[in-house]
Formats: sequence, C-alpha cells, structure tokens
Amino acid sequence: MLDVVTVGETMVAFEAQDYGPLRENDVFTKWVGGAEDNVIIGLARLGFRCGWFSRLGDDEFGKEIFRVIRGEGVDVSRVIFDAKAPTGVFFVERHAEGDFKCYYYRNFSAATRIAPEDVDQDYIKQAKIVYLGGIVPIISDSAHEATEKIFQIAGANKQTIAFDPNLRLKVCDIATSRSILIPMMQQSSYVLPGEEELRLLMDCEDLPSAIRKAHSLGIKILIIKRGAKGATLAAEHKEPTDVPAFPLKNPVSSMGAGDAFVAGFVAGLLKGQPLEQCVHWGNAIGAFCLMGEGPYQTLPSLEELKAFLAGKADIIR
Repeated sequence: MLDVVTVGETMVAFEAQDYGPLRENDVFTKWVGGAEDNVIIGLARLGFRCGWFSRLGDDEFGKEIFRVIRGEGVDVSRVIFDAKAPTGVFFVERHAEGDFKCYYYRNFSAATRIAPEDVDQDYIKQAKIVYLGGIVPIISDSAHEATEKIFQIAGANKQTIAFDPNLRLKVCDIATSRSILIPMMQQSSYVLPGEEELRLLMDCEDLPSAIRKAHSLGIKILIIKRGAKGATLAAEHKEPTDVPAFPLKNPVSSMGAGDAFVAGFVAGLLKGQPLEQCVHWGNAIGAFCLMGEGPYQTLPSLEELKAFLAGKADIIR
C-alpha cells in the first residue's frame, strides 16, 4: 500500500551557471525537474511510501529521470518508456536579483502522450492521498482525460485529493486554464495555489475576493502559498488564518519552494496533524528548499524536519 501516488510530467533541466541571458551562457548544470516529482521526492525523504508514474522518452534523459526518482525510494513500476516521443527538456536563466526564468522544450514530448489507458485503477486506489497538479491536464487532451480518470477513481473511492493548480500560462492561456483547472479544484479535498495563481484563476484583484469566489464555487479548503509571507489557510465558513513563514538569513533559490510546501503539507496530513500545523510543516519544508540550489536537493529527512521545527539551528544548511 502507498501513502501517496501521483502522475507527472518530468523533464531534464539545464541551469545556466552565470547570470544574464541564456545566449551569453556557455556552462550549465543538469538536474531532473518536475512539480510532481519534487513533491513526491520530498515525501519519500520524509519516510512515506510514494508512487509516481508518467511517460518518458526511451532515451538517455528518460533513463536518467527514471533512475533519479527510483533512487529517491519512489515506486516507478508504472512508468512507461515511449519509443515514439522524446523526453522534454528546459533551460533555466538566472538573474542577479535571485529570480529565474525557464524556457521549455516540451511540445510533442512523451509526457504529452499520457493517456487514460496508462492509469492503473488498482494502483491509484491503494493510496491514502492522491496528489495531482495542474500541469499534466493542460499539456494535451489525452493527458487531461487521464487526469480526469484519476479524479474519478479517487472520488469513487473517497480518497483524499490534494491539488496544486500550478498555473502555467506559457503552456495554456488563462481562459482555457480556468475551464480545465477550476472543475478539478472543485473535486479536491485540499487546493494549494499560490496567491497570484488564485487571483488569476478567480479573476479577482485581491486575495480576500479570490477566496470568497473560490468558496462560492464549492472549493472548500484552500491553502494559499504566499512566499515570504508564509501561507493562508482558508476553510469554508471560517475566517482565513495566516501562518507565518520561517525567516532565513541567506535564502539561495526559490526554485521548487512551492512544491516543497506541498510536500510538507501532505506530510502533515499523513501524520494526522491539525490543518494549521500541516501548513506550518509546509512552510518549514519550503524553507529547506530555499537553503540551497535545486528544487528538491536540500529537502530534509523527518528527523531533520523535527529538529528544524524544534528550533535547532545546527541543521540549517
């Protein structure tokens, strides 16, 4: 039995080692990157039994992704290697102010060929929590149908669904994104958008209005990621609760911090923590992500997380 299962589009990233436009960079580091695998690796490092599946190109990058995720202790037994499509890649441009920009080369990749027949019903049913993101359903019609099938399976079996909209306007325009993602948000137990994402999806200028609109649409529990401000827990018929972030003296990179937050929140759910404490755990794992380079490389074990929550500074990287 698995604690968490997910499906995801994972690519190989090439990150520039100098600041400025990619055209001026000659040296890159390579790592595996995808929202869903960032979350599932974070959970696996905390000791949970996790499963991840996808389509990967039957190529060197696909083999690398498979090896890396399996090496983190994640079950990859349902992964399909596709000989007819390549593994997607993306490039990361670094800016001196600490921000970054991504350039994706993912059209017609193996992941876009994810289809309903790739979804193993028994595999989904065994999980305590089904975690899904908003990227897979927007990359192709067949991947959208596959995601809907997972929602149907999880709903029929009354499983907990954690959903991160992961809005990607480079891939899908806002109107289409709303038409696909809002119905999925309505079916989810917990929805974990970023503040700007929620405002865009709800077409509201401020966060309180976006929360009210989401609740009016039947989206009952929102956990809103707010970066350095922490997060806001907004449950239907209750006043929103702000949960502060962990201050860091020298944050390194925010790449993957939102995914790390989701891992922490879901870990709290699995450990039976109250919702506010689950958000606190999310902020803590998000802080770990900010302590170094890469979207999951600095994520902790459960012992390290507990030490951090207890205020033991010696584990701060």
